[in-house]
Amino acid sequence: MEKNYQKILVAIDGSDEAEQAFKKAVAIAKKNKSQLFIAHISDSRNLRIFPNLDRPDQDNTFIDQVYNMAETTLNTYKKWAEKQHLSEVKIILRVGSPKIEISTNLPKEYNIDLILLGATGLNAVERLLIGSVSEYVARNAPCDVLIARSDEAETHENNRIANNNF
Repeated sequence: MEKNYQKILVAIDGSDEAEQAFKKAVAIAKKNKSQLFIAHISDSRNLRIFPNLDRPDQDNTFIDQVYNMAETTLNTYKKWAEKQHLSEVKIILRVGSPKIEISTNLPKEYNIDLILLGATGLNAVERLLIGSVSEYVARNAPCDVLIARSDEAETHENNRIANNNF
């Protein structure tokens, strides 16, 4: 029996695989008349290279630019989804552990029943050493998880949504 998904979460990280997952999420949301949540989680571990982030007297212009760029990208994806006739599209931008946010926090907070992610670009050694977000989410999420693989023909640079080519 085919499940009718009502709240779909897709995680965007700028990769071709994430864009494929996004396109599949839009198609599924359209078919099911679902809400679509488009999320980007900036890994807090990466922000450790900026030791003064928690000091208000420090200039955090670079971090603000990164945040603004992520927000702009999410809004571009949202507009694309709305052009596909989706009316309930929400963007989520957070700093934290992508594994925990995507597998646990967001599904609980928004009652997500399907998560879509792009397949990892990591090789076997990298997965062993640092782990794969998609692998972790697939093992720990309380709902169905779909891992999308990129299709070279569809992810050609000229067709990228993130480049506003839609």
